[in-house]
Amino acid sequence: MVDLINIIPTDIWSQLFNMVLWIFVLGFALPKLIVYQMMVKLENATLKLESMSNKARKMVIKKISKKPTKKLENEVESFMEFFAISPVDMDPYGIMKKFEFLVDQQKQRFKYFVEQIAPDLDEEERADIMMGLSGSMSLYQITKIVRHFLELTRKTKSQYYAMILQMQLPLIERIAKSLMKGTEAFTNGWMIGDTIGPFTVANFIGDSKIEEGDEDTVYANKEYKDRDIIVIKAKGPGGRTGNPGRLLEKLAKKEKISKIITIDAAAKLEGEETGTIAEGVGVAMGGIGVEKDYIENVAVKNKIPFDSIIVKMSQEEAIMPIKKPILESKSKVLEILDKTIERTDKKGKIVLIGVGNTSGVGNDKKAADKAEKEMKKVLKKLEKKRREKKKKFKWPFSISLPMLNFKWS
Repeated sequence: MVDLINIIPTDIWSQLFNMVLWIFVLGFALPKLIVYQMMVKLENATLKLESMSNKARKMVIKKISKKPTKKLENEVESFMEFFAISPVDMDPYGIMKKFEFLVDQQKQRFKYFVEQIAPDLDEEERADIMMGLSGSMSLYQITKIVRHFLELTRKTKSQYYAMILQMQLPLIERIAKSLMKGTEAFTNGWMIGDTIGPFTVANFIGDSKIEEGDEDTVYANKEYKDRDIIVIKAKGPGGRTGNPGRLLEKLAKKEKISKIITIDAAAKLEGEETGTIAEGVGVAMGGIGVEKDYIENVAVKNKIPFDSIIVKMSQEEAIMPIKKPILESKSKVLEILDKTIERTDKKGKIVLIGVGNTSGVGNDKKAADKAEKEMKKVLKKLEKKRREKKKKFKWPFSISLPMLNFKWS
C-alpha cells in the first residue's frame, strides 16, 4: 500500500491545515465572535437607556412631590404605558378632523391624570409636569423598542437584527440623551430650543394687553409702524404649544388679515451652525399637522400671503435646554421681522404667530426678559456641571510608548 504521507510534501499538509483553519475561523468562529461583541455592546447600551428612562421618570415624580409615596410612583410608572392609536387613513378625506379629535382626547387624558396626582400644584406647574411626562414617556418607549430588538437578536441568534440595531444606535442614543435633558428642562420650567418662537413674539408684544384665545393660547393687539398686528402664542410660562391655528380661524371671521407671519425652530442640516436664521414662505410649523392645516386653510380661502422666519437647530437641540446661540438669535429675528412688516400692505391686519413650546416663557416682554435672565444663569450652571464631569473622567487604561516619548492615559 502506498504511503501517501511520505509521498505528499510536508508544506502541502501545512497549507491544507491552514486552509481548513481559516475556513473554520471565517465561516464559524468569526461570525459568532462578531455577534457576541455586538450583543455585549447592545446590552450595555440598553442598560444605559433603561437607566436614563428611570432617571427621567424620577425627575417628574420628584417635581410632583419631594417625598413621593409608593402609590404615586406606581401610578406614574403605569401611565408610561399610555398610548394613542392613529386613525384610519385609507380615505384621506377628513383625516385632520380625526387627528384633531385624537390629539384633544390625549391632551385631556394627560390633564386629568396630572390633576389627580398633583392636586397641590398650580396650573402652570401642572402644564410643566404634562410636558415632562411626555418626554419621559418618549424615552421609555425608545428603551422598550431597543430592548425588544436585543431580546429578538438573542432568541434568533441572527447577526442581521444586531447589525440593524447597532447601525441605528448612535442616533438612538443622541435622541435619548436629548429627551432626558428635555424632561429635566420641562419639569424645572426652563426654556428649550423650540421656545425661540414664543420667546421672540413675547418680546415683540411688549406691554400690550394680553387676551385669552382659549385655555392654552393667548393673543395681543399691537400697533407697530402704522400697522395693526395680532400676536398669537401659546399661554405661558407653563409648557404648552397652544392652538394657534384654531384661534386664527376665529379671528379671521372677524378681522381682515393682510399677512400671516410664523416664527419657529427648524431642523438644521449637519454642518450648519446652530442659531442661524432663514426666511421663506409657507407655514413654519412641525408636529402632527392639525394647527398647520387650520392656518393653511385660512390663508388659501382668503388668499392671504404667509411669510416664515426660522431659527435652525438640530432635532435634539429643539427639545434640550435652549443653547446660547439660539437665545441670542432673538435680536436678529426681530430685525428680519421688522423688515417683513415694512414690506406688508398697510390695509388689513398682520397676524404674527410664535410657533413652538412656550416652556419657561410668559406672555409679554417683561416675562420674556425674566425668562432670559434666569436661563442664562441655568446655562452657566449646566456648563459648570459639564466641565466638572469632564475633569472627573479618566481613561480606564493606559498606553505607553517609551520609544516615542508618548503616553496616553
